[in-house]
Amino acid sequence: MSYPGRSATGTRRHDQAPIFAALGDRTRLALVAKLCGGQPRSISQLAQDSVLSRQAITRHLRVLESAGIVHSRRRGRESRFQLDPQPLVNLRKYLDLVSEQWDQSLSRLKAFVER
Repeated sequence: MSYPGRSATGTRRHDQAPIFAALGDRTRLALVAKLCGGQPRSISQLAQDSVLSRQAITRHLRVLESAGIVHSRRRGRESRFQLDPQPLVNLRKYLDLVSEQWDQSLSRLKAFVER
């Protein structure tokens, strides 16, 4: 059983909000998809085939970085971004917990209605 404000995984519920906010944008979701291969990629590589400028891509990457979803490293004159899957793993655990709680609530409601 979890206690208020914390999930069974030990993750505070409100800690998930920045991740949901960061992933709530199509461009950022597309950037995460491009980074799922595991290889660090430069802003130029991530901006390929995009109608957005490199500056706009950079702003989106900074949002993802502040949510902890990606990390950047300077390499010479360019920054290379890489996905950190752990926040997404934690988010998945949180969503699984919420789903389980809803399933339990609906089962109790069903049992009550059928009595």
